[in-house]
Amino acid sequence: MSDGSAANVDLTGGYYDGGNNVKFNFPMAFTATMLSWSIIEYGGRMDGRVHDARAAVRWATDYLLKAARTTPGKLYVGVGDADADHRCWERPEDMDTPRDVYAVSASAPGSDVAGETAAALAAASVVFRAADRAYSRRLVAAARDVMAFSWQHQGKYSDHVGGGVGNYYPSHSGYKDELLWGCAWLLWATKNSSYLNDLISLGANDDVDVFSWDNKLAGARVLLSRRALLDGDKRLEPFTRQAEEFICHILPNSSSPSSTTAYTPGGLMHRRGNVNMQYVASASFLLTTYAKYMAASRRRAFSCQNSHPVTHRALRALAKRQVDYVLGDNPLGMSYMVGYGARYPQRIHHRASSMPSVAAHPARIGCQEGYRSYLNAAGPNPNVHTGAVVGGPDENDAFPDDRADYARSEPVTYTNAPLVGCLAYFAGRYKN
Repeated sequence: MSDGSAANVDLTGGYYDGGNNVKFNFPMAFTATMLSWSIIEYGGRMDGRVHDARAAVRWATDYLLKAARTTPGKLYVGVGDADADHRCWERPEDMDTPRDVYAVSASAPGSDVAGETAAALAAASVVFRAADRAYSRRLVAAARDVMAFSWQHQGKYSDHVGGGVGNYYPSHSGYKDELLWGCAWLLWATKNSSYLNDLISLGANDDVDVFSWDNKLAGARVLLSRRALLDGDKRLEPFTRQAEEFICHILPNSSSPSSTTAYTPGGLMHRRGNVNMQYVASASFLLTTYAKYMAASRRRAFSCQNSHPVTHRALRALAKRQVDYVLGDNPLGMSYMVGYGARYPQRIHHRASSMPSVAAHPARIGCQEGYRSYLNAAGPNPNVHTGAVVGGPDENDAFPDDRADYARSEPVTYTNAPLVGCLAYFAGRYKN
């Protein structure tokens, strides 16, 4: 509750991204962007829960506004000594690791985290345009300023930010993808053609087969294809082709000769051994959303290297297969969403979930005691982290349910955020 005091500023609020107690603004902003996009596309199918979804976005953007507006010339990008935090297993209530504050500036640039922050603020401004016009205007004004900073002072934040922050979430893909992503969202939020000119001038033409907190190219291309497909903007047609190339890379081999994506025997996309479900959720969101754009336009199908035509129905079916797998339709009959279904992970890699509540255990639990008594304990977590989606099974559909196996057992916000859009779409479509 004193976050920011190390720099004499208020940086309370926001989210921890996973099972730790650190604020990493880079993945937090991506989470906010994807949750906002979920509401923009599928809020009408959320029924009464759209208010909760907006509140979840606002918890992030209130914090990001403080990070962007508190000190002129600075963008705060993290709170908490990441290395010290990862040496402890503590409840948030007992946390006593340093709450150092990290920032980028003209002399220590971070176009990647700034571009993502601008995207989050711009996307949220669209979410709140009708619900809270004054707040929407604040968001878009801050997004403009942060985007300008991102362009004017280019560099990777992990080259300049200390304390281990950049070591845990460095932008391996560079920062062009965040510049493209931020401009794409500001184009939507403002309709200002200067952002269109900027994104066309970027030349961010790398071939990609993944969409994540690190690499935003595929998401930006799908987002820009909306304007090409639905509004007939021919200047953006190259992004439509790139979006379809990405989809060809993530389809199964049976559907696409250019596929670069492995699938488990049970049918789950498998991109990485570390928190694989994040890639499943983000790719499924893009499949569902591009299918929506296709269905609303005259783009009935496309092909991958002269293969059979790929229709919007095929994209939806693949996305549904992934979501169904996450929720328990898999060889283990395991729902990877905690608290959902008859069988779900019991030992997730999450400090607050794995340790007794203050009500049950009022005495302080120290840093190393947490490791000895709780991280390595054999029993299930005492607190069910309802709704959290874990990293998921390995390439053979096996899941050990081991708290120490963070690659498979840790939940992260940037898995849940795109999954919200998928779930809203399928709930609305299938009424089940």
